[in-house]
Amino acid sequence: MKKRLRALVYSVFFALPFTLSAQPAQTFITAKSPAEAGFSAERLKRLDEYLQRFVDQGMAPNAVTFVARNGKIVHYKAFGYSNLEKKTPLKRDDIYRIASQSKAVVSVALMTLYEEEKFLLDDPISKYIPAFKNPKVLVSVDKEKGTYETRPAKRDVTIRHLLSHNAGIPYEHPLDQRPEFKVPFFNSLQPDKLEDVVNRIAARPLTKDPGEAFVYGLNTDIIGRLVEILAGKPLDVALRERVLDPIGMNDTYFYLPANKASRLVELYSKSSAEKPLTLHENNAYRQFTVEGAKTYFSGGAGLVSTVEDYAKFCQMMLNGGTFNNKRILGRKIVDMMLRNQIGDATTSSYKDKFGLGFQIVTEESSYGNEVSPGSFSWGGMYCSEYTIDPQENLVLLIFTNVQPYVHSAEFRRKFRIAVYQALE
Repeated sequence: MKKRLRALVYSVFFALPFTLSAQPAQTFITAKSPAEAGFSAERLKRLDEYLQRFVDQGMAPNAVTFVARNGKIVHYKAFGYSNLEKKTPLKRDDIYRIASQSKAVVSVALMTLYEEEKFLLDDPISKYIPAFKNPKVLVSVDKEKGTYETRPAKRDVTIRHLLSHNAGIPYEHPLDQRPEFKVPFFNSLQPDKLEDVVNRIAARPLTKDPGEAFVYGLNTDIIGRLVEILAGKPLDVALRERVLDPIGMNDTYFYLPANKASRLVELYSKSSAEKPLTLHENNAYRQFTVEGAKTYFSGGAGLVSTVEDYAKFCQMMLNGGTFNNKRILGRKIVDMMLRNQIGDATTSSYKDKFGLGFQIVTEESSYGNEVSPGSFSWGGMYCSEYTIDPQENLVLLIFTNVQPYVHSAEFRRKFRIAVYQALE
C-alpha cells in the first residue's frame, strides 16, 4: 500500500511541472534570448534594419512592433518619431488609432453575451433592433432624377451575417449623399449617438442579399449597438467590463483621458511614393479621441490602443479565450468564431475566409503567404495589423498611423516576412 501511495505521489509531483508548462501563457515575459523562443538573433536583425530604413527614407513616420512566441516577447521595439515636426522619439507605449482592429474586440464582447444565452447567432437583428425589419435590397439608382429602386431582401439580416460581414451592409453606399442615409463611418466630433446612427444604417437599402456575398462595412457598429442593448450599458462601459479590464488592456479607449492624451501619435498622409509624409488634413481622423463631443462609440473603427495592450487581446484568443488568469470566452466558442462563415466567398482577391469577427488565412491565401493556414488576422485603415498563428503559438503586431498610405501593404507584409524568416 505504501509503495503504491509513494508511486502516486511521485507521479503527481513529476507530472506537475509538465502540466504547468503546457498551460497557455497568462502574462508576457521577455525571452532571455531570441533562441529561447525559437528565433535566430542574427536573422531577427533584418527586422530592425528594415524598419529603421523605412523611417530613415521618409517612408514611415514611425513603427512599433510586438512579437511573442509561447508568451515570450522576442521583439518589442519603437522606431522613428511620434511627431515628425517636433522630432519626438516614439515610445513603445505610445497610443495609436487602430480603426478596424476595434471589430475583433467588439465581436468578442458580443460573444460573451452569447455565452450568457442572451441571443442565438441566427436570430434576426430586427428582434433586438426593430429598424431592421423588412430589409430592402438596392436595385438601381438614377442620379439625374435623384431616385432609386429597391426590392424586398430574400431573407432577414441575422447576427451571424453581421459578425461575418455578409449582411449586404457596406461602408460606402450609392445613396450616401442623401441626408437620411448619412452616417459617420469611423469616428465623429459631433454629438452623434450609436443608437441613432444604427437606425440610419438600417434605413439604407442593402447592396446584396444577406448571406450571399462578403460585403465589408458597418456591420460591427451594429454589433456594438447590440452589445449595448443586451448588456444594458453603453458600449464603452460594456467593453471595459467584459474584455478590457479583465485582461489588463488599460490603455485602450474610445476617448482618451486627459492624462494620456499626450501619448497619442500624430496622424500623417502619404498618397504616393513621390510625395513626402504630411500632416493629415482630416481633423476628425486626427483628433476624434481627444476632441469633440465624445458621445459616439464606433464599434467598427473607434478604438485607440497600444501595441502591448492589443497583444494581450491576441494572446487571449491564441490561448482559447483566457489571459491574465481571466477567462473571457470558452475555448469551444473561440473555435467556433474561427470557422469559415462565408461559404465559397472570400474576403478579397487574396482568397481568405472570414469567421465571426476574424479573417482566416487559407491554404490558397496570397496575402499571408508565409503565415500558417488557420492563422487569423486583420488590420486598421491607419495602417496597423495583428496576426495570430496557432500553429507557431505566435502573435505579431505592427502599428504606424498613416492614411492614405501608398506603402501600407508593403509595410505590413515585409514585417511579416522579416518575422517568419527568423524562426528556427
